[in-house]
Amino acid sequence: MLIKTYCSAVFGVDATTITIETNIDRGVNFHLVGLPDNAVKESQHRITAALKNNGYKWPGFKITVNMAPADIRKEGSAYDLPIALGILAASEQLEMPALNQYIIIGELSLDGGLQPIKGALPIAIQARKEGYKGIILPKENAREAGIVDQLEVYGVENLKEVTDFLSGEKKLAPIVVNTRAEFKEHLENPIFDFSEVKGQENIKRALEIAAAGGHNVILIGPPGAGKTMLAKRMPTILPPLTLNEALETTKIHSVAGHLGQHASLIAQRPFRSPHHSISDVALVGGGGFPQPGEISLAHHGILFLDELPEFKRTVLEVMRQPMEDRKVTISRARFTVDYPASFMLVASMNPCPCGYFNHPSKDCVCSPGLVQKYLNKISGPLLDRIDLHVEVTPVSFDEMSARREEEKSQSIRERVVKAREIQNNRFKNIEGLYSNAQMQPRQLREVCQIDKAGQELLKTAIDKLNLSGRAYDRILKVGRTIADLEGADSIEASHIAEAVQYRSLDREGWMS
Repeated sequence: MLIKTYCSAVFGVDATTITIETNIDRGVNFHLVGLPDNAVKESQHRITAALKNNGYKWPGFKITVNMAPADIRKEGSAYDLPIALGILAASEQLEMPALNQYIIIGELSLDGGLQPIKGALPIAIQARKEGYKGIILPKENAREAGIVDQLEVYGVENLKEVTDFLSGEKKLAPIVVNTRAEFKEHLENPIFDFSEVKGQENIKRALEIAAAGGHNVILIGPPGAGKTMLAKRMPTILPPLTLNEALETTKIHSVAGHLGQHASLIAQRPFRSPHHSISDVALVGGGGFPQPGEISLAHHGILFLDELPEFKRTVLEVMRQPMEDRKVTISRARFTVDYPASFMLVASMNPCPCGYFNHPSKDCVCSPGLVQKYLNKISGPLLDRIDLHVEVTPVSFDEMSARREEEKSQSIRERVVKAREIQNNRFKNIEGLYSNAQMQPRQLREVCQIDKAGQELLKTAIDKLNLSGRAYDRILKVGRTIADLEGADSIEASHIAEAVQYRSLDREGWMS
């Protein structure tokens, strides 16, 4: 007897429906075909024990299981449950008339219990898209899949619960998640706030500009100056996630298995801070069976690289293309997957190995050549993609002990949101362009018009400060963002003057 059950495989951040065809015929053997990996091949042993421990038997016939399409490699143990149900139905131990109406997925324990899976959200989205009545999956993943409306989501704990439901002996209540209500509930719950930062007004201003235009930023300063503390508060001044952005972000974390049990929608912008010992594959994604890396997990959020020169050069260089394209493409011999990677890079570094170059009160013990060698660890092409270079100076005792109330993140965010609205209206007819930092040369010429005074100021800055030619476009983009924050229609000389301040790490200017 031939029975078909349906499950799903995740490639990239999207799911593909897999048809499991189970056929029982004369003979004694078990064949599993359709490019299964070792974890899938081992399912026979798990399924045999699970069936026997739940009062069923392993058929003493020839069992052939085909996983179609057969040219896609099947990885992982999440196919146990649909294979087990196919065997039960094909051997006529159970009648399950509604079996073909559901996407079924889950890893079986030897006692028939179900283990959580990765990628429940994209699987549920694909199930709704293809018109399935519902999805049956481990209880730990039910809330994650329940984000998808117009789809019955059943979270189950063991094999017996599934067979009783599909055979009509027992009814299950589908999981219902009010996505919009849950999204709003978790939207505003920041752990950090800029009101906790004493002084550093010029740094806060620079980070506000970075948030308003989506600009990458690097903080340069001695140890203990507050670089990490400031970076951790960046997500609190970014515009709140939209529901669509939250779904995109949640899909990536779901595929990577980072949501945790009983988790649902990610409502706050991600903040990823990998250690400097990270490999290039872990940063951008990849592996034998590709998984999203840190830059994709930071999608719609912040990627914070602390002590930037300590990262391996190869790791930093692989970020260059994703920073421009806002996606990373991972190619293998049989397939190619794309992971979104639209993130803001916030980096920090000491100005020299000892950390006290240009310090107002402490002397640097590094030779000039050593300082330059340290700075050269960051390549020019990577530096070219960082719009704002901000020098962070230590906070004085008087500022730290002052009792004045600092501006809250919410107040800064309101100004950032207004600036982003201006940019959204400006680029509404250009697909994939949402902020000033993403402008290409054509938009730069159209949008970043400056008056004669601004032109003269910019020319003087480039000549006298020895700024590189690549800094020109960045200054214009930052100047446009400063003008947006002030609600100005055109870029004025004062905007250019402020933007020029944020190019301190250009090679010639830093050492002069």
